[in-house]
Amino acid sequence: MENLFDLKGKRAMITGGTHGLGMAMAEGLAHAGAAIVITGTTKNKMEDALAYYNNKGFEVSGYLFDITDEKLAAEIVKKIVDECGEIDILVNNAGIIKREPASTMPIDDFRRVIEVDLVGAFIMSQLIGNRMIKRGGGKIINICSMMSELGRNTVSAYAAAKGGLKMLTKNLATEWAKYNIQVNGIGPGYFATSQTAPIRVDGHPFNEFIIQRTPAARWGNPEDLAGAAVFLSSKASDFVNGQIIYVDGGILATIGKPANE
Repeated sequence: MENLFDLKGKRAMITGGTHGLGMAMAEGLAHAGAAIVITGTTKNKMEDALAYYNNKGFEVSGYLFDITDEKLAAEIVKKIVDECGEIDILVNNAGIIKREPASTMPIDDFRRVIEVDLVGAFIMSQLIGNRMIKRGGGKIINICSMMSELGRNTVSAYAAAKGGLKMLTKNLATEWAKYNIQVNGIGPGYFATSQTAPIRVDGHPFNEFIIQRTPAARWGNPEDLAGAAVFLSSKASDFVNGQIIYVDGGILATIGKPANE
């Protein structure tokens, strides 16, 4: 059975793999045997991430570029293939969020979120996917969100992008399944990361809300995403296509419960 999840001999690209959930998934894929290629836009984060992966003994390469620049992205993908080899697994993780009420959100901010979270994922999928078509197969994982299903105050652009990414996942699966390419998504719930640290302290209203709202009664740990990422990257998911796996502790499965239960 373990051979179903073995990624030895595979190369995975994780966009935004320099920190947070992207790093957790990259580490999971590396533990399963994959060589990893991470992308980012910040030099110091890239340097820190590469040092971390190297200290773990992983085979890793890193490249700095903006995934929304299709010309530059095409050049970098060619460089990656020339220097590292073909990409077997693409994890479209890079993303941003801008919190602002829809009534006052600057249009440029709305466009930027859509560009990074949705258009960037399409650019990378097209570039890598076309190579996968020629090679006879591959795995693409889009990192969606609970906002692919639900709305929430102040995240109209993010929800629009992640809802679009869910449907892009299904459409790419529809078009590319015949080439032995599986395109699926992961929808993380609320996770304990450096970004959420300020609101995870005891007594913070949002911390209490998430623990109360989540059937598992806790925030997710970044490593909780590793299993889904390995599964969707491995032979174990060869007949799974166009699906979104929500790793959310059960939030989307329930209407919730009264605060006094």
